[in-house]
Amino acid sequence: MVTESKIKVRYVETDQMGIAHHSNYYAWFEIGRCNYMATCGITYKSIEEQGILLPLIESSCRYIHRAEFEDVLIIKTMLKELNGVKAIFNYEVIREVDQKLIAKGSTSHAFINRDFKLVNIKKKCKKIWEVFLNNYQD
Repeated sequence: MVTESKIKVRYVETDQMGIAHHSNYYAWFEIGRCNYMATCGITYKSIEEQGILLPLIESSCRYIHRAEFEDVLIIKTMLKELNGVKAIFNYEVIREVDQKLIAKGSTSHAFINRDFKLVNIKKKCKKIWEVFLNNYQD
């Protein structure tokens, strides 16, 4: 499954040249990831209420073209890899008006408990595992 989230580049997200600062892409990835999870029928809040946290353990972004103030961007999000202890999401940032690929990125998240110990959700939280698995395309 691939979800799409639209955002509009805000002035606060740009530099003096009107170009979106690179640090904003990770916030946009989070918007896409939260939307992806909500589309699957689960939220960060509901996962955390079950005692599971998803810390970021690795991230990357390849900047291909610039995004500018007031550009409408589409954040395409997909679950790229899933195993019992980790989920990897991939993202594409596309400018809506011309469908130009602006950036590509990835974030990796571990499943841990509140004691910061790795948790195999496949075994410990079957409900969470099934939600992710049902929307995962290998």
